[in-house]
Amino acid sequence: MLAGRLARAILRLRGGGSAVPGRVLLALSPRFLSRAVERMPLGVVFVSGSNGKSTTTHMLVSILRAHGVSVFSNPTGANLPQGIASAMLATVPLGGRLREEVAVLEVDEAFGPRLARQLAPHSVLLVNLQVDQLNRFYEPARVAGMLEEFARVATGHLVVNGDDQNLVALADRVAGSGAVRSEFAVEPALLQSGPAWLARGDNPALATSTARRDAAVTVESLDGRAATLSVAGNRVTVSLPARGLHYAVDAAAATAMALALLSDRFDAGLAAEGLGAMEPVYGRGEVLHVNGEDIELLTMKNPPSLQVNLDYLEPHPEQVFVAVDEGTPDPSWIYGSDLSRLDHVDVLTGTKAWQLATRFAYDEIPVGQIIPELAPALDAFLALPKPSRGVKTMIVNYEQMMLVRKQLGFLELEGRS
Repeated sequence: MLAGRLARAILRLRGGGSAVPGRVLLALSPRFLSRAVERMPLGVVFVSGSNGKSTTTHMLVSILRAHGVSVFSNPTGANLPQGIASAMLATVPLGGRLREEVAVLEVDEAFGPRLARQLAPHSVLLVNLQVDQLNRFYEPARVAGMLEEFARVATGHLVVNGDDQNLVALADRVAGSGAVRSEFAVEPALLQSGPAWLARGDNPALATSTARRDAAVTVESLDGRAATLSVAGNRVTVSLPARGLHYAVDAAAATAMALALLSDRFDAGLAAEGLGAMEPVYGRGEVLHVNGEDIELLTMKNPPSLQVNLDYLEPHPEQVFVAVDEGTPDPSWIYGSDLSRLDHVDVLTGTKAWQLATRFAYDEIPVGQIIPELAPALDAFLALPKPSRGVKTMIVNYEQMMLVRKQLGFLELEGRS
């Protein structure tokens, strides 16, 4: 514990490196994670899926805290074992056991089975199953096997996206494991008017919702950043941290799991209060205030995450910064993306800058400056006059998002919890 905290203190001085303290801790104490959660009264909840894990986790934590439940979570989206261990270092006593009632953890799909053996989650929330990082996961069918492996561990609750037939089929396969199953969904007419990626996953035939009518929570309408949810038959209007139907889906997912966990203690008014109080998650639609200007950070890691963010951009944002590096080893999947919301890019940076420039050229999207090094690229973008409308827009992959925040002076390791 002391060694991990020393590493954390050193890294906080320079910013970034959020997984390193956890690596130190787990190298010295391989059973640390199991020990940390073994006395939690309400146990461990896993949140996983292809996209929206971080936001959904943050929403669920906010709802539970609004109900007076003390919660531990990994707020930055560091969802590998070392990232979760690093997050624990911020609050766990030297005895090594968390004091909170419940741990709500975002987990990486590939590491979920391993983490399930260490943390024994009693409840699992699966947000979606979509085309993801092809260099890691290859095909969604492979990811389905990973999700199914730790979904079978759950003995309390299994909550799945009722519009994602891959997850509905998964839930059917694990029936009998002991977990109580419930679903969240979107009204079919509303879903069809939104980005197809929300329901399609890897199968275009799934673009039309076949959601079950008995979903515990349903998104009924969306107006800007306000969504109306039907929760066990009762309507409640909630505020979303950013625009887009995908955020409403995340809110429905979090509400459905909170309803399952709290049962008779669940209060729709408190859920709305919790959702209204939360801010966008670390780099996911987050707006940073720098030198009197607002900069919106949009993080992409796969085709659906890029497309839903683009679909909800105001057409032709005035100032655009794009940064992609080796965290996206093969960016060729961007050739399948609809970039029509962009009519130009002001500054393009990262080790993949020239590949992205070629992609933009095919759509005749002019690029103002290509500056492979991040620091001078940021300087050039920030030197642009303040937009006459809207905000400065940054579209970045995860690794560049972390570096951008650091360069702009946001050095915290864990983000807001």
